[in-house]
Amino acid sequence: MTLWLAVLGMAAVTYALRASFLLLPESAQLPSLARRALRYVPAAVLTAIWAPELLLRGGALQLSLGNERLLAGTVAIVAAWRFRLTYLTIAAGMVALHLLAAGNAAAAEAPQKVVAIEGVTEYRLDNGLRVLTVPDPGADTVMVHITYLVGSRHEGYGERGMAHLLEHLMFKGSPGHLDLKREFAARGARWNGTTAYDRTNYFETMPASDANLDWALGMEADRMVNSFIAKADLESEMTVVRNEFEMGENDPGGVLFQRTLQLAYAWHNYGHPIIGARSDIENVPIARLQAFYRTWYQPDNALLIVGGRFDPARALELVQKYFAPIPRPARALPSLYTEEPTQDGARTVTLRRSGEAPIVTALYRIPAGSDPDYPALDVLVNVLGNTPSGRLHRALVKKGLANYTWGSERALHDPGFATFGAGLPKDASVDAARDALLAELEGIGRHPVRAQEVKRAKTELLNDFDKARRDTRALVRALSEFAAIGDWRLFFLYRDRLRAVSVADVQRVALAYLKPANRVLGIFLPTRHPDRAQIPPPPDLEQALAGYRGGEALAAGEAFDPTPANIETRVTRRTLANGIRVALLPKKTRGHNVVARLWLHWGDEQSMTGRVTACSLAGSMLLRGTRRHSRTELNDAFERLNATVAVGGDGARLEVPAAGLGDTLRLVAEALREPAFPPDEFEALRRALLTDAEEQRSDPGAIARLQLSRHLNPYPKGHPYYTATIDEDVERLQAATVAGAESCYRDLLGASGADFAAVGEFDPATLARQLEELFGDWKNPRPYERVAARYFDEPPLEGEFRTPDKANAVLRAGINIPLRDDDPDYPALVLANYLLGGSLAARIPQRVRETEGLSYSVYTSFRAGAFYPVAAFRVSAIFAPGNQARVERAIREELARAVRDGFGAAEVKSGAKALIEARRLARRSDRALAERLVNHLYRQRSFAWDARLEQRIAALTPEEVDAALRRHLDPARLSVMSAGDFK
Repeated sequence: MTLWLAVLGMAAVTYALRASFLLLPESAQLPSLARRALRYVPAAVLTAIWAPELLLRGGALQLSLGNERLLAGTVAIVAAWRFRLTYLTIAAGMVALHLLAAGNAAAAEAPQKVVAIEGVTEYRLDNGLRVLTVPDPGADTVMVHITYLVGSRHEGYGERGMAHLLEHLMFKGSPGHLDLKREFAARGARWNGTTAYDRTNYFETMPASDANLDWALGMEADRMVNSFIAKADLESEMTVVRNEFEMGENDPGGVLFQRTLQLAYAWHNYGHPIIGARSDIENVPIARLQAFYRTWYQPDNALLIVGGRFDPARALELVQKYFAPIPRPARALPSLYTEEPTQDGARTVTLRRSGEAPIVTALYRIPAGSDPDYPALDVLVNVLGNTPSGRLHRALVKKGLANYTWGSERALHDPGFATFGAGLPKDASVDAARDALLAELEGIGRHPVRAQEVKRAKTELLNDFDKARRDTRALVRALSEFAAIGDWRLFFLYRDRLRAVSVADVQRVALAYLKPANRVLGIFLPTRHPDRAQIPPPPDLEQALAGYRGGEALAAGEAFDPTPANIETRVTRRTLANGIRVALLPKKTRGHNVVARLWLHWGDEQSMTGRVTACSLAGSMLLRGTRRHSRTELNDAFERLNATVAVGGDGARLEVPAAGLGDTLRLVAEALREPAFPPDEFEALRRALLTDAEEQRSDPGAIARLQLSRHLNPYPKGHPYYTATIDEDVERLQAATVAGAESCYRDLLGASGADFAAVGEFDPATLARQLEELFGDWKNPRPYERVAARYFDEPPLEGEFRTPDKANAVLRAGINIPLRDDDPDYPALVLANYLLGGSLAARIPQRVRETEGLSYSVYTSFRAGAFYPVAAFRVSAIFAPGNQARVERAIREELARAVRDGFGAAEVKSGAKALIEARRLARRSDRALAERLVNHLYRQRSFAWDARLEQRIAALTPEEVDAALRRHLDPARLSVMSAGDFK
């Protein structure tokens, strides 16, 4: 009976919806979302339901239906009764479908446990879906991450970029979620999707709650098989993806990499860019995209991961509820059988296009990421490409042949690649750099790998695994990537293999794969006797992983409530003898982690005038060597402690396991207080910055941003806040000396009145004593006085700047506002900005990106200072140069509409809720929390300030928001700067 009811219900729903829509007159007024739902009822459903014979394989029942007569009858009923019977039929059909789904879910076998490794547990459903649970009771969020094992590797001829294009369309909604991006925003979620060679994934991180988990799992199950994938959406989103493609075309380094990859893979799809070919993006038929979706987006080709704070048993109940009713598809997944033949000689590519600085690269093909030799290759790439201890850095940067070097490898499902390179000064010898690069890469036979190099590289790489295990979101992402390589368990097996790598292993793989016949470079070298590298096929993972159980699970943190009131009950504040203000928030964290921030305050307007470049260089030199340790020794010491550290003129940021906190702080204090200013390191830094400055001459984003700042913030030349031209930056760097940088440091830097905040596992009394010991006697040479910010009432200005041969254009716009963050209108302006362009669901992104498909990235921002009445409203967008007028017109019209017509009550209410949730979500990050604490110290505030602001935002009425916007934002005063190839 249930089967009959389901079939008839589906028929009634489908035909009632389709017929009702077709019979509506053009003038009929339906809500836009309703029309959208009706438009996308798939024709394929009609064929499946009304086939002359429908065989239900679960029993002996066989139905024979005369579809032509039934179709005619259904249309006649709808025509006669219009909507009276339609809605009754829809309701009955939906009830039937609901009963069938519920019956299927109840009848389906519960998720079966497969294996558990170090706190990660795998389950499987009857339909083939694999599910991982990664519980973290100490988190305050829950993350739902689903990976489909399909990427650019799986695309056919004429389909280049289809996997990525489909990723975009998956956010266009499904019958159960017609406005998906707004639903994300309403929950304060962080969400996205990414496409790679071997997989496509989708993820959302939300405040931990049963309701949010229920919604996310239901949504992912719905869009797994019910996404619209409609022609209308393809037509609008295609231009957005094309704009993203054009953005990549602006980067010569990225284009050069893709050209070398195309030569390395003449047959395999790894040679094609993930984002695709422009012609395929523009012309792919919707039918092929729908077929691609139906083939690959199925439970037997997906891995679902739930991480964070949740009840595993409840999560499995919800997985069964939403995913179990999805049947295992009858189709077999396509088998990909193309193998790249062994490369038979060095290959060469030369790229000539707009740019400023030369680049030399070398690419070598290597085994699949699952190969037992891959960890040794990982170590080899680190030994060669690490900065500052790597061989390439020493051979090229230290000797002045290059400004920077790199080495990287890509662990893939099939045999992948390693790439190395160097960025050169504008007038450097390309031949000399190329020869030095190849001498290091292919000269390991003459200069074998040393034990100390291997030890340092292994320490750094193993630290990466340890850091991922302490951060649930990072662990979930890593498990997803290893699943794409072949199996999520490889994450742990790879780590264990990495621990066992020997010097001999690294030397062996270097000789096997870093050879001329396996290289793609800028020159082709023919040879009579080719020396070819044989790339092994992917190994048998079942054998490699049989019985594997991994090590001990990582310690979990506590469940922490990030409300301002709770934070204040946990924070202790004190002032040290030399005036350092300290805020400490001890809490249990995943992996016993500690995050800390030291903020230094020094100088004044007089002492900083004319010295910005020297003082900036001084800050950048602090980690490049002290009186006791070289740059490499400092870097290695931090790696041994598994510490992530940034040190500059503004102080330090650090993240480290609790056991290494004391030693890390001592090294940070040494870097801050005992810098050596080695001349060779200063020269390398100066050259690298000169290259960066030269590259900005043809960068549309840099040019538009600089021109807007020069117009809206016209501080006098020499002032600390003056915006220099690119020529002025180059001149300053050319004239800079190590003596000038050291002079700024000696004259100004100290810790008087500094601010320090820490979050994590530590003893507050012990930490305070150490801070007193390390920094208590470090005084500023001269008193600190805050440099005052000024409000400039500048007239509106439009500027257009040509950047030839750049496929992507950039718009930067803004208005200055005389307002401080304690102004009564501040909360209303914060919310108004959020509604205008603070999220993808906001008005300007909805118009420019979602409706007209003109931009991949468009947003607004609003900032106000705490000390001076200086605020800034800014707009940013990227787009194809030919769309310049449309983008600017859309932005101006949406601003004018908001000021003229205001915001609706529902829009203000939902926006306030989403904004407050986003702020709450930000406080769940220990890094963000430490930064917020130190900023509050400087401003002499507590989290009570955040609580008051959020209370005021929650209480705002549309009239208050509209009035504040009209008082402070006049669209006619908007200054706009655009840069691109406007032919």
